[in-house]
Amino acid sequence: MDKKQSIPFNRSSLLGRELEYIFQAMTGGQIAGDQTYSKKCHALLEQVLGVPRAMVTASCTHALEMGALLLDIQPGDEVIVPSFTFVTTANAFVLRGARIVFADIRPDTLNLDERQLESLIGPRTKAVVPVHYAGVGCEMDSIGEIAARHGVAVVEDNAHGLFGKYRGRWLGTFGCLATQSFHETKNITCGEGGALLINDARLIERAEIIREKGTNRNRFFRGQVDKYTWVDIGSSYVMSDVLAAFLYAQLEEWQVIQTRRQRIWEYYDQQLRPWAEERGIGCPVVPAHCEQAYHMYYLVMPSLAARQALIAFLKSRDILSVFHYVPLHLSPMGQRMGGREGACPVTEEKSERLLRLPFHNRLSQDDQDRVIAAVREFQL
Repeated sequence: MDKKQSIPFNRSSLLGRELEYIFQAMTGGQIAGDQTYSKKCHALLEQVLGVPRAMVTASCTHALEMGALLLDIQPGDEVIVPSFTFVTTANAFVLRGARIVFADIRPDTLNLDERQLESLIGPRTKAVVPVHYAGVGCEMDSIGEIAARHGVAVVEDNAHGLFGKYRGRWLGTFGCLATQSFHETKNITCGEGGALLINDARLIERAEIIREKGTNRNRFFRGQVDKYTWVDIGSSYVMSDVLAAFLYAQLEEWQVIQTRRQRIWEYYDQQLRPWAEERGIGCPVVPAHCEQAYHMYYLVMPSLAARQALIAFLKSRDILSVFHYVPLHLSPMGQRMGGREGACPVTEEKSERLLRLPFHNRLSQDDQDRVIAAVREFQL
């Protein structure tokens, strides 16, 4: 009998007119940044989300770096970041000299614990960066109220949460700034890419300058100046229009993609939650006031040993599952900023136990059934 094909954790796919649009960009001679397809992406995001300005970038990392520049982060400033996140959430601000203050997460949604936020704010706090883990919204009402009371900026790291909602409002529209990821593993992708959403219109003009190497190039192309020059700090944060062409084709299909991912997520949940609950295994928690983005499905195993054993068990059946973030406060860099064991106990516990199951836009029900059967076969 032939061996079954392996099931990868992630697989990128063509979902619309990606190749057609790339061909148009190439033959039209527009392959540098911020051209036709970049502008189409901007317009679609602005229209759907209702944000004053959206700008695609070469990565979500770059969008976060732009955010740090726009907030004028200086050496000695403090930025509050959940320890349970990807390194670039913190690194973008560290590059400007900030000290990261690590926040613990809620035990249910694994989002920044808003109940601890106020105690972390000090006289040098400049910003807080909530991360909408797995595309489930943080408690933005509380976070926004606390931040406003202390004069602290909110920058949403919405890498997981595009087209998710919190209390009926799009994720990415709460902070003065928000960032998106279009990395290969995200719902909507162009391989490597990101976007900065600007909700404070006062930041738009400077964002244009920072994104274009610190020049007023955009004002020149709008006919507002007769030549452009260096006017501020900046870097090359634009996305190639070849990638933007791919991205625009995916963005056009965003509702199809979200519907497909919802079906995959709900099937996992229906088939695995009863099994998991009987064994003391955790499943994703989505509060009633949140409309998730269906970014991932995960299990929280009873122990590190059980997590590692399930990963190995699935691998023996040619199914790739993965763990997620290692706590930033326990990393060598995090410890240099004061991180220590026990400082974020929920993060430390969940990080050791969480396992992500295969989840991508082309995951077939047959493959999903194989994953589910293998998980159920596993003996603790």
